[in-house]
Amino acid sequence: MNVENLRQTLEKFHSGEISLEDTVNLLKNLPYEDLGFAKIDHHRLMRQGFPEVVFCQGKTVDQVVKIVQNLAQCNNNILASRATPEMFQAVKEIVPDAQYIEIAKMIVVEREKKKSGTERFILVMTAGTSDMPVAEEAAVTAEVMGNSVRRVYDVGVAGIHRLLAQHEILQAANVIIVVAGMEGALASVVGGMVAKPVIAVPTSVGYGANFGGLSALLSMLNSCAAGVAVVNIDNGFGAGRLASIINQMR
Repeated sequence: MNVENLRQTLEKFHSGEISLEDTVNLLKNLPYEDLGFAKIDHHRLMRQGFPEVVFCQGKTVDQVVKIVQNLAQCNNNILASRATPEMFQAVKEIVPDAQYIEIAKMIVVEREKKKSGTERFILVMTAGTSDMPVAEEAAVTAEVMGNSVRRVYDVGVAGIHRLLAQHEILQAANVIIVVAGMEGALASVVGGMVAKPVIAVPTSVGYGANFGGLSALLSMLNSCAAGVAVVNIDNGFGAGRLASIINQMR
């Protein structure tokens, strides 16, 4: 139920095309639907422009299936993050048009592809190949939310000439997501090269002294480059969502 659908429903009731009872049935799940173990926010599409996204980690397969099934009855596009192949197979039986993006660990239902202009695009970059799962979570999130996304992977500071060779695409991007583990230095370098928002994503990739991404997080938070914002460790979804909001502002 988006704003346009709500308007059409109320206009149909006002004109007598549908009854009061039918109108109530169409709106009864607003603002949320209580499943006992979860309260699905069906109002979020109207409030924020995209339906509630399911965080699957920590949930049972059955819980994920029931949440996605109910979302699919009211929304054209659905995202579920941190999903396992087992969860996807169970969801697929109930929602046949669901897809699984293995590297991003995301279940995607995209019945209505949102238009994305090519003049404004989000650039997703990684320091290393090991950072790609988090980067793809960000990229897929941004794409399904209606953005044009380009990718540049494995351009970390250990071979900085690889990054410098990307100067043209860096300058053309509207928003840049930088995903890096180890010491997380790539975000500062990119932030010093461009005059646009840089969203830094620390990853848990690294040896012991990386402390599961803490060293990259602290390095990014202490960046001396202006215009760098930081999301939580491995939070590709959060970066993709924030980049989408920035990219679609007019």
